[in-house]
Amino acid sequence: MDDIKSVITQGIVFKGGSSKPAKDKKVKTKAKKKAYITGAHGSGSAKMKAEYRRKRANRHK
Repeated sequence: MDDIKSVITQGIVFKGGSSKPAKDKKVKTKAKKKAYITGAHGSGSAKMKAEYRRKRANRHK
Protein backbone atom coordinates (compact mmCIF):
# COMPACT_ATOMS: atom_id res chain seq x y z
CA MET A 1 0.00 0.00 0.00
CA ASP A 2 2.92 2.36 0.71
CA ASP A 3 4.22 1.76 -2.81
CA ILE A 4 1.00 2.98 -4.34
CA LYS A 5 1.01 6.13 -2.19
CA SER A 6 4.62 6.92 -3.11
CA VAL A 7 3.85 6.44 -6.81
CA ILE A 8 0.87 8.76 -6.57
CA THR A 9 2.74 11.47 -4.67
CA GLN A 10 6.22 11.20 -6.21
CA GLY A 11 5.63 9.59 -9.59
CA ILE A 12 7.63 6.89 -11.34
CA VAL A 13 11.23 7.38 -12.46
CA PHE A 14 12.26 5.39 -15.52
CA LYS A 15 16.02 4.88 -15.73
CA GLY A 16 18.07 4.47 -18.86
CA GLY A 17 17.04 7.68 -20.54
CA SER A 18 19.29 9.96 -22.52
CA SER A 19 22.07 11.70 -20.68
CA LYS A 20 22.08 14.68 -23.07
CA PRO A 21 19.42 17.37 -23.01
CA ALA A 22 17.04 17.30 -25.96
CA LYS A 23 18.40 20.51 -27.50
CA ASP A 24 21.94 19.09 -27.84
CA LYS A 25 20.90 16.04 -29.82
CA LYS A 26 21.79 16.09 -33.49
CA VAL A 27 19.39 14.63 -35.97
CA LYS A 28 20.97 11.81 -37.93
CA THR A 29 19.26 11.48 -41.26
CA LYS A 30 20.06 10.12 -44.68
CA ALA A 31 18.48 13.12 -46.36
CA LYS A 32 21.52 15.33 -45.72
CA LYS A 33 24.10 12.94 -47.12
CA LYS A 34 25.40 13.75 -50.60
CA ALA A 35 24.74 10.31 -52.08
CA TYR A 36 21.11 10.51 -51.02
CA ILE A 37 20.62 14.07 -52.26
CA THR A 38 22.06 13.26 -55.69
CA GLY A 39 20.21 9.94 -55.92
CA ALA A 40 23.50 8.08 -56.37
CA HIS A 41 22.71 5.21 -54.04
CA GLY A 42 20.07 3.75 -56.34
CA SER A 43 16.80 4.34 -54.49
CA GLY A 44 13.97 5.29 -56.80
CA SER A 45 12.51 7.81 -54.38
CA ALA A 46 15.92 9.40 -53.88
CA LYS A 47 16.34 9.77 -57.63
CA MET A 48 12.94 11.43 -57.91
CA LYS A 49 13.71 13.80 -55.05
CA ALA A 50 17.08 14.61 -56.61
CA GLU A 51 15.29 15.44 -59.85
CA TYR A 52 12.89 17.78 -58.00
CA ARG A 53 15.83 19.46 -56.27
CA ARG A 54 17.63 19.98 -59.59
CA LYS A 55 14.52 21.49 -61.16
CA ARG A 56 13.92 23.77 -58.20
CA ALA A 57 17.56 24.92 -58.14
CA ASN A 58 17.49 25.74 -61.87
CA ARG A 59 14.08 27.42 -61.81
CA HIS A 60 15.26 30.99 -61.16
CA LYS A 61 18.59 31.03 -62.95
